[in-house]
Amino acid sequence: MTARRLTGRIAAAALGLMAIAEAASAADDAPAASAIPAEDTACPQTLPAGARCYSGRSAAGAWYWIAVPQNWNGALVVHAHGGPRSQEPERNDAVEDLERFSVLLDEGFALTASTYRRGGYGVRMAAEDTDQLRQIVWDKLGRPAHTLLHGQSWGGNVAAKAAELYALDSDGRRNYDGVVLTSGVLSGGTRAYGFRADLRAVYQFYCHNHPRSDETVYPLWQGLPDGASMSRTELAARVSECTGADAATRTPEQARNLRNILGVTGVSEEQLVPHLNWATTLFQDMVSQRLGGKNPFSNADTVYTGSDDDAALNAGVERFAADPEAVAQLAYDADLSGLIVLPTLTIHGKADATAFVWHEAVYRETVAAAGRSDLLVQTVTTEAEHGKLSAPEYAALFRAMMVWIVDGTRPTPSSVSDLCAGLADHYGQPCLFDNSFVPAMPATR
Repeated sequence: MTARRLTGRIAAAALGLMAIAEAASAADDAPAASAIPAEDTACPQTLPAGARCYSGRSAAGAWYWIAVPQNWNGALVVHAHGGPRSQEPERNDAVEDLERFSVLLDEGFALTASTYRRGGYGVRMAAEDTDQLRQIVWDKLGRPAHTLLHGQSWGGNVAAKAAELYALDSDGRRNYDGVVLTSGVLSGGTRAYGFRADLRAVYQFYCHNHPRSDETVYPLWQGLPDGASMSRTELAARVSECTGADAATRTPEQARNLRNILGVTGVSEEQLVPHLNWATTLFQDMVSQRLGGKNPFSNADTVYTGSDDDAALNAGVERFAADPEAVAQLAYDADLSGLIVLPTLTIHGKADATAFVWHEAVYRETVAAAGRSDLLVQTVTTEAEHGKLSAPEYAALFRAMMVWIVDGTRPTPSSVSDLCAGLADHYGQPCLFDNSFVPAMPATR
């Protein structure tokens, strides 16, 4: 290849990346907001007694809360919430996150959480808002002795991306000392949602009511047409119409539909409506608002199995192919490189039916491919919960992280489990670690 041709290709690639970055930046625009400095605010009564609380709004528009326990240990946890939440943010939205992880306040950590500047998808946007929250708290409280980054669910993707983008300042000094990811969506944007695209296609093959034959026709990967809306209640009614509201009244045809949908997709009955709702409202936001109407999903070569007639399903299911530009934009926004520079601890329920435990396997392989496995320790529990695991497990995880940071002793799943055992009586909840379980990579169709 000549130097001129090589230079041309490099320039073209650079322009492509610039276009992706500009598209992502445009998608992250939110209405201008007036910053509200952190103000003394009465703490929710559900937080530990004696805590001090502050609330405010960032210049980007993210509402935040800060809680400092009476027995503050000098360390700060910056929390990235899950979702993404579709509604526009409100001042007290972050209170829920403080309450969910109030065990950290019991452990002596200061805890801060925020909305993001807007509702909807956008991992880089949310990561930037999370790091801006760190700086806001530092300005308010002074730089703590240690700062930890925590992400829950989709916030795990956000926190992992923030750790890649903002772990170090411009002089190479650490902004954070460690990262804790709980029940995280850690496979990146281009891998995390494909099963929901499959769900839309398989569901429609059997149910024919999302959309109905007399409604506007649109490709299923779009979620909903731009500007359309569908409440979760309405969606649940359609699912019930097709699969039956409960086993006692379910017709044989409804039972067959349900059995086939669950058998092919691997989604549980309890999670059918939630996952289908994400494949409706989240896909609409992602495609229409963030990816310029382009499709990031593909089932063009998928071979579906697990039904009572796989041949008929594969012949009749709606097929779609991903747009390479949409895939590139989604990868730029949400995929992870594995190039971690901070100690990182994760926890995941192995029966989590919302963010499947295989996300941990994907992240493990991503980090290993980047040569950074020494900085990652993963733990798994027997739980089927997603939103909140057992309190002493969180306490043990953060205690283990502090030992890793302060003493340099890298934890193991067994050492975290042992820490938890010593905390179970205090918190009145069990420790459910399964140290023999190793998450496997997701099956490919």
